[in-house]
Amino acid sequence: MTDISKKATEVKVDTRKTEIDKVTLVMNRAGILVVIILLALIGFIVNPSSYFSVNNIRSVFQAVSLTGMVCTGLAYIVYSSNMNDMSIPMAIAMSGMVAVQLVPFGIVVSLFGGLLVGVLIGLVNGIMIGKFKANPIIWTLAFNMVLSGIARVAWNGTQIYPDVIAGENAAAMRTAEQFNNLARSYFFGGSVSLMIIVMMVMFGVSYIIMTQTKFGSKVKMVGSNYEAARLSGVNCARIVTVCYILCSAAAAVCGIFYASMRKTGAYENGTGYDFVCLTAVLLGGMTLAGGKGSIIGVFGGALAVGMLNNVMTLVGISTFNQYLVQGVVFLFIVWLNTRSARKMGRA
Repeated sequence: MTDISKKATEVKVDTRKTEIDKVTLVMNRAGILVVIILLALIGFIVNPSSYFSVNNIRSVFQAVSLTGMVCTGLAYIVYSSNMNDMSIPMAIAMSGMVAVQLVPFGIVVSLFGGLLVGVLIGLVNGIMIGKFKANPIIWTLAFNMVLSGIARVAWNGTQIYPDVIAGENAAAMRTAEQFNNLARSYFFGGSVSLMIIVMMVMFGVSYIIMTQTKFGSKVKMVGSNYEAARLSGVNCARIVTVCYILCSAAAAVCGIFYASMRKTGAYENGTGYDFVCLTAVLLGGMTLAGGKGSIIGVFGGALAVGMLNNVMTLVGISTFNQYLVQGVVFLFIVWLNTRSARKMGRA
């Protein structure tokens, strides 16, 4: 047998690496749980006497409730592979401002008006991105700037207050008091706030939508492979539009509670929420590539962000330095997210 025939009969051995290292596997399947446990241990070391007290645990959930509300909507954007909604800050701000402005017309009209603003913002985003294929980051960032300009012009660049808007009208003053008390309402003997309850309900609804409905399955298909979903008969434009409506509606709920908590409607109310909430969603296991992750993981990500802020406060890190830490955490999450996806063969 000649050398050529020997080479032809030799079986080629695939030397490519197929094993997944244990660290990558653990982080991929239980990463957020590991992060929460580590943060809890750090918090206990820093403040062993009261870190696991009811008051501190309640304060963590209270602090993360607004972020969690937004995350329930932003999860649809990330899951559908649209990366982020940069108009979230102004959706929060304008919803709160409109709700405050409508206080003289009653609490129902006030809350409905605030929610309607969020729905309309999401509808515009969804049509432009879903139907006309605008770049999701560029469009929502530009639209956020437009909304900021509208808010500044409409209210002359000033803050508005429920009691001032109510004026001398006794009924409107009662409505203003009801509005301000939304963020200060507690149940179960004062142990659980209305904001925490609303956040948990929103997570529960999002879990059902994502796991038990056809819409949730279609969002996953669109996020995993847009073209394949389109060829399968999925109305991708409609799915993306609904995702943006849900995101802005969730931001509107946050905006109403934010304005109630501050007793103020202001165009800077939602500043930074686009960044913080995306950090929480990615920390919870979703990826910018779309189609991966779960709403339970997103809840864990929001909780972890709240725990991180709580630990930094206990340590005594200043507010400006906390932004630095959050930025470093975000960059690390994006790197780890990409590395994990590549090693798991999903990038």
